[in-house]
Amino acid sequence: MGWDIVRPTVLRDGPFGIGMAQLWIDIDETVDLGALARSDHPQLRRMAVFDAVVNNADRKGGHLLPTPDGHIYGVDHGVCFSEDEKLRTLLWRWRGKRLTDEAIDVLSGLRAQLEGELGDALAGFLHHQEVSATVRRVDRLLSTRRHPLPSDDWPPVPWPPF
Repeated sequence: MGWDIVRPTVLRDGPFGIGMAQLWIDIDETVDLGALARSDHPQLRRMAVFDAVVNNADRKGGHLLPTPDGHIYGVDHGVCFSEDEKLRTLLWRWRGKRLTDEAIDVLSGLRAQLEGELGDALAGFLHHQEVSATVRRVDRLLSTRRHPLPSDDWPPVPWPPF
């Protein structure tokens, strides 16, 4: 999506089998994560869109990594891409609000990529149904042009939230 939300991630065979590792970053430990999660930071708004696309079922406050230069990364994406709607996040600040023009442009480009190389690449890691569900989520975001609302069928905030 071009928003630099997820650090470079590689698949590796380690002492406990195959897994993923992300590039280490130093964080700004002076940032109050509770206050950050409730803020209107534009990178968090982008992360909320990203989470809606990947169907993140576990966006907790501790999964926000603010850096000394003010950038915010997201980590721990192990509960994503389910074909069932399971979005759970602390980032509901924008629920129901119109997507930014930037987000619509990015989602339009992402949709085109899902029909090509990106869709093919995801098919190497996800089931066909999970890739199709991702396409449907992008289509819904583009159709409504709004951030999703919490579901009544699924707890909207992960526990514990931090």
